[in-house]
Amino acid sequence: MRPLDELVAAFRDATLPRAEWTHTAHLRVGAWHVHHHGATAALALLRERITRLNERHGTVNSDTSGYHETITVAYVRLIDAFLATFAPGVALDARAGALLDGPLADRAVLFRFWSREALLSVAARRAWVEPDLAPLLLPPR
Repeated sequence: MRPLDELVAAFRDATLPRAEWTHTAHLRVGAWHVHHHGATAALALLRERITRLNERHGTVNSDTSGYHETITVAYVRLIDAFLATFAPGVALDARAGALLDGPLADRAVLFRFWSREALLSVAARRAWVEPDLAPLLLPPR
């Protein structure tokens, strides 16, 4: 696994190979952005950078593929809440490691909050859609 700063640099420069743009990489990159920029600015940066990386990989950002607004917003909010559970002196690498060892690393975690139909809808891909099953709260560790 690449060191976090190296992963983020490749993501930021849109040189990260498609094979390395995994769910784990999404979470690590998200944690780095939230930690360094705060949730609001991180979301804007991630929105732009994910879209650009997808284009670089030849992935079309459309109603059926590529960038997904609700998933991105949800993870930014959850990662922000997760990072806030640590004492300020805990290193980001340790926080990111705990993130990957916890419930947010489960690829299906968002289905605790959204039905499959709602989360995978065109509307949710285009814009934020409120959860239809449960409030978006950090799952217990």
